[in-house]
Amino acid sequence: MKKIIRIGTRSSELALWQADTVSNQLQYLGHDTEIVKIDSIGDAVLNKPLYELGTTGVFTKNLDVALLNDKIDIAVHSLKDVPTVLPKGIVQAAVLKRGLHHDILALKTDEEFFTRKKAVIATGSLRRKAQWLHRFPHHEITGLRGNVNTRLRKLKENDWNGAIFAMAGLKRIGLLPDNLLKLDWMIPAPAQGAVMIAALEKDKELLEICAELNDKETEICVGVERDFLNKLEGGCSAPIGALAMIKDEELKFKGALFSDDGEQKIEFSKTVPVNHISDLASFAANYILDRGGKKIMRKKGEVEKEINIFSTKNLSIAQKSILNQNIGTDMSDFITIRFNRIKAAVVKQPIKHVIFTSQNAVEGITDSFMASELNFDNIYCVGRRTKRLIERKIGKVAHVENSAAKLAEYLVDHIKKEEITYFCGNKRRDELPGILKRNGISLHEVITYQTILTPDQLTKKYQGLLFFSPSGIESYLTKNSVDQEVAFCIGATTAKEAQKHFKTVVEAKQPSVDSLLNEVNSYFI
Repeated sequence: MKKIIRIGTRSSELALWQADTVSNQLQYLGHDTEIVKIDSIGDAVLNKPLYELGTTGVFTKNLDVALLNDKIDIAVHSLKDVPTVLPKGIVQAAVLKRGLHHDILALKTDEEFFTRKKAVIATGSLRRKAQWLHRFPHHEITGLRGNVNTRLRKLKENDWNGAIFAMAGLKRIGLLPDNLLKLDWMIPAPAQGAVMIAALEKDKELLEICAELNDKETEICVGVERDFLNKLEGGCSAPIGALAMIKDEELKFKGALFSDDGEQKIEFSKTVPVNHISDLASFAANYILDRGGKKIMRKKGEVEKEINIFSTKNLSIAQKSILNQNIGTDMSDFITIRFNRIKAAVVKQPIKHVIFTSQNAVEGITDSFMASELNFDNIYCVGRRTKRLIERKIGKVAHVENSAAKLAEYLVDHIKKEEITYFCGNKRRDELPGILKRNGISLHEVITYQTILTPDQLTKKYQGLLFFSPSGIESYLTKNSVDQEVAFCIGATTAKEAQKHFKTVVEAKQPSVDSLLNEVNSYFI
C-alpha cells in the first residue's frame, strides 16, 4: 500500500499507546502511518458513570463516523469498549496479542481497612462495583471516571481506601503503582486487555495488511467472551464478566452475571477442546439466563410495552433492534441442539450424493470433520442460507430448493436409483425420506445432531409468539396452551405445523429472522 495509513484513536495516554503500538507494527511491515486524534462521548462526559450515559459505544462512535466518512483508514480501540455488534460496513480487522486481563486495587495507604467493617472503594464500572459488593457487601462504592491519569490523581486527592483499575492499562503507560492488590477473584470485562483494529469491510487491501497483526489465540478467546456478552444482551449497563484462556489445545471459559447491588451472582465455567467451541458462548449464556439471569436483566428497568411478544429462540441485540420500540420482547431457547460425534467410517470413502435440509446438520458434520476430510461428489440442500453455509464450510452445492418436498422431487427426476446419504437431526421430517423411498431411491440416514426440547412455562400473556421450527412449536405445547396469540413462523414447514394449533398464523416472506421480525412490525404497528 503506497498511501499513508491514517490511524484513528482517542487522545488519552493509554489510547495513544495503543495507536502507537499498531503504528509501529505497521511500519515494521513497511507501511507509512499517521495518528489522527478523535475524542469520544465517553471522554467528554465525565460526571456520570458509563452505565448512566444511556448508549453503547460511548468510546467508539465518533471513530466509527470518522471511518465511514473517510477521515481515517483504521480505528484502534480497547476491545472491551467496543459494542458486540459493529456498525454496518465496519469490521474487526485484527486483534493484537492480549495483555494482562486482571483488575487490580490501587491502595491509598495499606490493606488495614479490610479488618474494618467500613471502607470506600472507587470505580466507574458497574461490573467491578457488583463484584466488589458481592464479596464485601458492607463497603461503599463511589463513582470514578476519567482517563487513567485523572483517576489516579483523584485517588490521591480523596479520602478513599482504594480504586479499581485494569492492570493492562496501568502497565502499558508505566503507571502501575507499587501499592496494589491483584484481584484474581474478579472476573474481567469481556476482551479486557485486548486491542482491536477496526476497518471498512470494503477495503480488502487494508484488511489483508491488518490481518498480519492478528493474534489468532487472542481472537478466539475474546471472540467467545464477546459472543457470550452479546447473547446475554449486556453492554456498559450490565454487570457481566467473562474470561477465556487456551492451554494445551483446550479453552477454559468462565462467565458470570451479577445484580447491580452484587447480591445475586450466576456463574458458568467449562473447559472444552479448542475445536469444539462453536456453541459454547450460547450454551453459557442460556445456562445463566435459565437460572435467574432473565430476572436480573428484566430488573434493569425495562418499561412495560403495550404489545408484547415471545420468541422461542434467543434473539441477538441486532435482531431485537429491528422490532418497533413499542413492542416488548421476552425470549428463551425452546430447543437446544447437541452435535453427535460422527464415526470416521461414515465419511472415510467418497460419497456420491449428499443431502442437507438444515444448517444444524451442516454444523453437526463440520463439528466432527474438517472440510479436507470430507469427500462429497454432489451436495444437495434446502434453503439459501444452508447453501451459503455449506459452500463456506464444505464445498460447492450442486442444487438447492426452497423446500424438502421440492428437493425430493428434483432428486427423483435426476438421481434415479442411486443411494443418497442424508445428514439430518433426530427429529427430521418424514416428507423427503418418504418421497425418495416411494420412488425406489435408497437413503442412508446419518443423525448428526440431537434436537432437545427445553420449554419454559410462560407466566404472562403475549400477543405474538415467534417460532423457528416445528420442533419449537412441539416444545412450546408441552408446557403451554394456545389462546389468542398470533403465531409468527419463519418458513412454510413451521407455518404448516402452527396451523394445526393456532387460529392466526403469519409466515415470513423470506425464511430469515430479519424477515420474521419485519412481519411482526407490519402486523402490530
